[in-house]
Amino acid sequence: MTEWRTSSYTGKEDCVEVALGPAAKVRDTKDRSGGTLEISTRSWDALLSALCRPATLDLPEV
Repeated sequence: MTEWRTSSYTGKEDCVEVALGPAAKVRDTKDRSGGTLEISTRSWDALLSALCRPATLDLPEV
């Protein structure tokens, strides 16, 4: 059975859930039967790395 997890920073019903295994699965907490996004664990790791990286802005100097 897949163990679904939610972030500790969100409420119980207003976020997404993730299950890790051979592939990463993501679903909406409010609509659990509405479908699941499945991506490779390599892609999941890349997404998390990109989200945790400090933002860089290419803004022209004024």
